[in-house]
Amino acid sequence: MKQEIIGSGQGRDYDWSSDHIFVKTGSNSTGGRVAVVEDTLKPGFHLPRHYHKEMTETFYILDGEVVFRFDDETVVATPGTTVNVPPRVRHDVTCENGGKLLTIFTPGGFDKYLEEMASLSEEQLEDDELMTVLAEKYDSWT
Repeated sequence: MKQEIIGSGQGRDYDWSSDHIFVKTGSNSTGGRVAVVEDTLKPGFHLPRHYHKEMTETFYILDGEVVFRFDDETVVATPGTTVNVPPRVRHDVTCENGGKLLTIFTPGGFDKYLEEMASLSEEQLEDDELMTVLAEKYDSWT
């Protein structure tokens, strides 16, 4: 394997309605061990309550206030804060005024989820059943 250098504003680019993601390290580059994304959360961002059976998520806040809600705790994360969410911990994430963070997924695969979602039509993205099947395929459960 050869080193990879991904510059500022570079990486696989996904501009969704509520956030803008650059994949900085895809799981193919790490033998599936990890994926890293830079995520700019747009004002009003909300990631509904979910959990992962196997994946650990590590969030590092770069800008703004990002609110993480767990079953027993609410955390307002500000720049410099790291939030580690182990498997099977239900959480949702909101960002009222917008923000920016790095997220590390281990094992990797979240980048493949984004890639598959980007190939869907607007109609498919609005199909709750299809989106549930896709999320579960990539270890995201409600």
